[in-house]
Amino acid sequence: MMSNQTQPPSIHDDPPSPRRVQFHAHADEDAWAWACAVALAAILRRDLEQRGQARLLLSGGTTPAPVYRALSKAPLDWSRVDVTLVDERWLQPDDTDSNAHLVRETLLQNHAKAAHFEPLTRIGRTLEESVAGANAYARLPASAAVLGMGADGHTASLFPGARDLSRALSSKADYVAFDATGCPGAGAWPLRITLTPTGLSKARERLLLVRGDAKRRLLDRTLDSDDASVMPVRVAFSTPGATLQIHWCP
Repeated sequence: MMSNQTQPPSIHDDPPSPRRVQFHAHADEDAWAWACAVALAAILRRDLEQRGQARLLLSGGTTPAPVYRALSKAPLDWSRVDVTLVDERWLQPDDTDSNAHLVRETLLQNHAKAAHFEPLTRIGRTLEESVAGANAYARLPASAAVLGMGADGHTASLFPGARDLSRALSSKADYVAFDATGCPGAGAWPLRITLTPTGLSKARERLLLVRGDAKRRLLDRTLDSDDASVMPVRVAFSTPGATLQIHWCP
């Protein structure tokens, strides 16, 4: 069963203040994945009907894979849907550790095989050329941005403690190169391309996909925080624009 609220109930006793979020709790991973897929399919269908095309920004990581697999089965005119990424590791798009590979293996199957995919990196392009290409492609309005949240409070490739964080948070560009050297959450891939708050503000809808009790507790900390440099995921609901739809399951 799914419940809708303006925010998740806090794990502490103090009454939380209103936030620009809607919280959806799901009983288990299967219900969560299908509910998220249905929500995204409805957004895409709306834009296909109203605008003749749709554009979807997707995050990588292990969390959203079940959602992408479910969404791939939606009976949409995928030939009119453009798919790109919220962020990418500085890897070739066919590298098995890339976000592009994840999207190809999970979403771009079944009906969604007909979608047009625009990876953020391409063979033969420099990092600067890849960022310029991402910003050129970002001129097309996004129907929805799908975000995740790392255990360190990062979203997209906006890592806390990174030397590039303040520049990315204040950038007027939709995408920037990002150096997360020294940030444990970046793992073996510190060099990234990431969506900025400026780019996020242009998405007509935004979803944050969260699983597990530990992430739920981290989400409460994020909602109580006022500092995006400590909890970059705050940009998901503090950036002007669409209300954040949080989908969570245990």
